[in-house]
Amino acid sequence: MGLETVVKDIMDTAEADVSKIKAETDSEVLQIIEEAKDNAKRILGESLAKAEDDIKKMRQQEISSANLEVKRTLLNARKEILEEVYNSAFGTVSSLSEAKNKELLSAIITKNEAQGKKIFSNAKSEKLVRELSSLEYAGNIDCAGGVIIENEEGNIRLDYTYDVILKSVNERSLKQTSDILFG
Repeated sequence: MGLETVVKDIMDTAEADVSKIKAETDSEVLQIIEEAKDNAKRILGESLAKAEDDIKKMRQQEISSANLEVKRTLLNARKEILEEVYNSAFGTVSSLSEAKNKELLSAIITKNEAQGKKIFSNAKSEKLVRELSSLEYAGNIDCAGGVIIENEEGNIRLDYTYDVILKSVNERSLKQTSDILFG
């Protein structure tokens, strides 16, 4: 019986050790599983936060891009309207009545002919310019109206064509025109 008792004691001790090791292993496994779950939750949370942040950035970029496109379209539309206004004004100047054309040419010539020797105009205004000016008529130019006055040497030209005057006025008052049209 002594041997059976020793074997039984060894077996009991071995079973107790196995149970203890199994319990420790189960505890470690549970701890590892809990840590893995916590890590998974943390990684998932970080991934969701990053994804939300990326979505916010993308949304902001899309909004900014759309706003920029709207501004570009608006500016292009305004530019087209301003060009239409300029073209309309040019058309009006190009088709001035004979009386209004005579009034403008007379004012330009009276104020500036002392600075030159020769005068140019478009073919339509040639007869009128010859009547209004004491300068030598030097020929026709391609313009909507007005005159060019040149000195004797031909190295100084004063351009008082309606084209140049209108362009100058347009450039100087572009902001005012824009403010009037678009507020």
